[in-house]
Amino acid sequence: MPFASIDELQAALAEHAYIADRSLTTAIFLALRMEKPLLLEGEAGVGKTEIAKTLARLLDRHLIRLQCYEGLDVSTTIYEWNYARQILQIRMLESQGGEAIKSIFSPEFLIKRPLLQAIEESLVRPPILLIDEIDRADAEFEAFLLELLSDWQISIPEIGTVRAANPPIVIITSNRTREIHDALKRRCLFAWVDYPALDKELAIVRARIPDADAHLARQVVAFVHELRRLDLYKLPGVAETLDWLTALVRMDQTALVQDVVEDTLGAILKYQEDIAQVRGPQLAELLRRVQGNG
Repeated sequence: MPFASIDELQAALAEHAYIADRSLTTAIFLALRMEKPLLLEGEAGVGKTEIAKTLARLLDRHLIRLQCYEGLDVSTTIYEWNYARQILQIRMLESQGGEAIKSIFSPEFLIKRPLLQAIEESLVRPPILLIDEIDRADAEFEAFLLELLSDWQISIPEIGTVRAANPPIVIITSNRTREIHDALKRRCLFAWVDYPALDKELAIVRARIPDADAHLARQVVAFVHELRRLDLYKLPGVAETLDWLTALVRMDQTALVQDVVEDTLGAILKYQEDIAQVRGPQLAELLRRVQGNG
């Protein structure tokens, strides 16, 4: 365990530009100490995936990412055979009079997918395994994952069983578009990652974009917080705050101006209906509030 205390971990995360509150830091600390997967739920763009990336940098570990989607199967998550290469090998061996069947089912013909990579790498040094947006995958994938998280081994019929010497550090994220099965949750520690308070988001912005004008950064964060009070189809996350501020910095802005805000709404709002709702009188009112509080 590289960190002696929760405070030490929190400080280390901050040094790597990830501002985590006490409860989230505690969940990460316990996941590392107990060697249990950490399930992070919350809205898109609040920094769940970034936790895995930051831990990889912080611990100097390889990050292996499995991006989930509907229809995941063994060939996309564990392994598949390189059929084209196998066919070429068969033809070559037949021309030489050799025996093809045994030789083509060996590790050199195996295409390793993220879960097998994580187990194999753990034999040397456990990597960070990020299972991203598991709510997009099918329930069948969850059922398979239960077995893997329990035993940390994979059986390949033609080769044998590959076991993890030490389990990888596992971060599972969900945007909660559907409920995750209780059986999977029981195998994990859990943390909810919410939209940050204004002061915390301002600290995140300053850590990630230190060259931004301080007045502009405060206005941007305040404006995004005002947007989150509206009845929008998709509220902007921290990722959108950072993207928007970066865009404004590249445009050499030092304060929010209505014309520039209107032109750059696509950096923070991703649906035309939301942009249309915010433009015009609503935008002017939001800017008045932000400038009045600034």
